[in-house]
Amino acid sequence: MGTESMGLRESKKQETRQLISDHATRLFMEQGFEQTTITEIATAARVAKKTVTNYFPRKEDLALDHHEAFTATLARAVADRAEGESPLAALRREFIAAVETCDPVAGFAGPEFARMIAESPTLSARLRELHDLREEALAQALAAVAPAQDPAVAPRAAAALLGAAHRLLFQRIQELTLAGEPNARIAAVVAPEATYVFDLLGAGLSAGES
Repeated sequence: MGTESMGLRESKKQETRQLISDHATRLFMEQGFEQTTITEIATAARVAKKTVTNYFPRKEDLALDHHEAFTATLARAVADRAEGESPLAALRREFIAAVETCDPVAGFAGPEFARMIAESPTLSARLRELHDLREEALAQALAAVAPAQDPAVAPRAAAALLGAAHRLLFQRIQELTLAGEPNARIAAVVAPEATYVFDLLGAGLSAGES
């Protein structure tokens, strides 16, 4: 019974968190991120203002509520890759799969959401910070599997290159989204561009190993 009660409480917490996030995102897109207050979000979600800040200590995280999944994506791809698969191959495979499914974590969040971020200096700065955190997590994952003979800087150097590539492709998806292109068209454009980018990375990283 205790375990069941804990499960119900956890489920209720997740429902409340999602409810708050949904109302916040709606208000941000309608009014703008900077113009929307925590009090307005609490009123719309019918919860106390303190409840909102308990679930989301930072206002930016109300809009970018999948930030933990975003920052962990690249490191997880490296850690979970198949035996014998290189980190680059795993990251290429994961990104192409994300494009095929129009994954929001890859940047397919829709024009209203993309515009909300582009028009908010605060959210734009937070997104840049999340890209940096994602690169740091990737560097740690690469360090965990780096050959002993590699120089100490190697994992960070590879993460910088790979992180920059993913940042570029994310921005490309956002750019096409803001231009009014539908997801299917964006995917059709970005897939071959991603192949080109990963081919460049492959040549560069291979040269670094020789």
